[in-house]
Amino acid sequence: MKIKTFTFNPIQENTYVVHDETGEAIVIDAGCYFENEKKALRAYIDDNKLKLVKVLNTHMHFDHQFGNKFLFDTYGIEPEAHGGDEFLLKKVVAGAIIYGFPVQENAQPIGTYLQENQEITFGNTTLKTIHVPGHSPGHLVFYNEKQKILFAGDVLFNGSIGRTDLEQGDYATLIRNITEKLLILPDDTLVYPGHGPATTIGKERQSNPYL
Repeated sequence: MKIKTFTFNPIQENTYVVHDETGEAIVIDAGCYFENEKKALRAYIDDNKLKLVKVLNTHMHFDHQFGNKFLFDTYGIEPEAHGGDEFLLKKVVAGAIIYGFPVQENAQPIGTYLQENQEITFGNTTLKTIHVPGHSPGHLVFYNEKQKILFAGDVLFNGSIGRTDLEQGDYATLIRNITEKLLILPDDTLVYPGHGPATTIGKERQSNPYL
């Protein structure tokens, strides 16, 4: 499994292109906002002759799904996400403007609804969904058990955790879910977060000041 990380939009969101030896690829949290960011994402996919088969969202806050419509318009792939975050799509335009991001188009609707403990396959690779609400009610993380890789979105960061002061966020829920569902994973599990550098489960279990 190969992972290409892009850092997009002024909020410095991490977008991941994941692919394997078959050439099939997925995008996790398409945050490309500016035209040059969209071109960079497309160039990586096209130049590497990848076949984009899925667009996944850990959650639906605006900075993580700016690029969903672009990918749908370009490749015809609808985003997949948990239905618990669907309400956020209706607020993308207004919410983005509050943070200084003019958005002219409505958000791309969810095409496929994901649930807890669901297997997502592409090429020879399988990811499992883990529902970790608290930052948002429908927040999912994507875990590859074989290679011990976790795409954590905005629940667990290097030395920090996700915000819980946004709509339908809840601190106690987030802490409980991180503890019960993520910190039980092997210490050497590599964590790719929604913002900032990668980390490991072992490091966060031992030294994260919020846990």
